[in-house]
Amino acid sequence: AAAYLAAFSTGEPEQVASNVTDDFVNDHASALGSGCEGIDEYRRRLPGFLGSLPGLRYEVEQLIVDGPDVAAPYTLTATSGGHPVEIRGVMVIETRDGKVSRRTDYWDALTFLRQTGQA
Repeated sequence: AAAYLAAFSTGEPEQVASNVTDDFVNDHASALGSGCEGIDEYRRRLPGFLGSLPGLRYEVEQLIVDGPDVAAPYTLTATSGGHPVEIRGVMVIETRDGKVSRRTDYWDALTFLRQTGQA
């Protein structure tokens, strides 16, 4: 899980995707999040996501591990539309064979909209 989260700071879609299983599920609790299933669809979407948030970084406060399950409270920092963004959230991650098989991301969409001048 730590390698997966760290890979986002590279800005390289393949670096991120290399940390997930073929049947990876990307789930979002936020209204602005867009989930998907399968590594191929995830790979297709990653360039747009990473491109929309230059400088994306997850500053993980703590990894809470219980067997294959991980909770990762974080602060996301990036730029969106020229606006600096800093959002706190939590990812609940399921792992299998050393890779992420499911991630559910909980973050505050209203904070994002306010920071980017959309609310």
